[in-house]
Amino acid sequence: MPRALADGIELEYDTFGDPARPALLLIAGLGAQLTSWRPEFCRALADRGFHVIRYDNRDCGLSASFDGGPPPDIRAISAGDTSTAPYRIADLARDAAGLLDALGVGAAHVVGASMGGMIAQQLVIDHPDRVLSLCSIMSTTGDRSVGRATPGALAVLAAPQARNREEAAERAVRAAAVIGSPAHPTPAGELRERAAAAYDRAHRPEGFRRQYAAILASPDRTPRLRAVTVPALVVHGADDPLVDSSGGEATAAAIPGAELMVIPGMGHDLPEPLWPVLLDAVVRNAARADGHRADRATVSGHGG
Repeated sequence: MPRALADGIELEYDTFGDPARPALLLIAGLGAQLTSWRPEFCRALADRGFHVIRYDNRDCGLSASFDGGPPPDIRAISAGDTSTAPYRIADLARDAAGLLDALGVGAAHVVGASMGGMIAQQLVIDHPDRVLSLCSIMSTTGDRSVGRATPGALAVLAAPQARNREEAAERAVRAAAVIGSPAHPTPAGELRERAAAAYDRAHRPEGFRRQYAAILASPDRTPRLRAVTVPALVVHGADDPLVDSSGGEATAAAIPGAELMVIPGMGHDLPEPLWPVLLDAVVRNAARADGHRADRATVSGHGG
């Protein structure tokens, strides 16, 4: 896979579809590699008319590492002392904008899942001209009173990192039993296979910790989300125990005109049986961007 220098950070990425088509940027979640956006899902988006870009966030997969510094103090960061967090969600959003620069993409439709949804939100806040439409999936605003995890889901997040590929495979199965979609469980064999492949590609437990610190150290985005003007879609599982659906509801409430889709039986994953619904929703939201741009051009013309 190729790498791009994005604002001084090397990011691993790959693409699907015709570069002449509108770009669609997929942003992965906490500790999730670009491969968490499965190739079949990416090809389905490409088949629907997009040039799909997926990439490893910093400190994950094959992108740049921030090893070498002192480890973040998660307890202190949670209590408000963010001095040990090496970066913030805004830095991850700047990486995304830098990747678009490196690829010569002026603006893209942006889809982010979990932490990727937070990055996508921050991208449209800080770099509004780079985002054509926004889709935030199983994410939240940064307001600590919403999107809270259940004790069981928190235990999954805090579980010791795998020491080998076998442990990684079993950890994935245990995690899915708690946070996966109850109506659409992924077969254990498939979970093990994917987790083992991810472990073989890159195992970055300290990067996971630093990304988690970035989430905790970043401010509530709610006030600034109220200024977002691009078409926005918020997708959330009704049965998500890691980021409660109140996080998605708060995100949609903060963004003017946002569409909220709460899916029964969906947890904190993207099970294949739900792909048709998700793909249709993303395509529909992207189509809204065409009308949005036309409206802005009309207003600009009248203003001239």
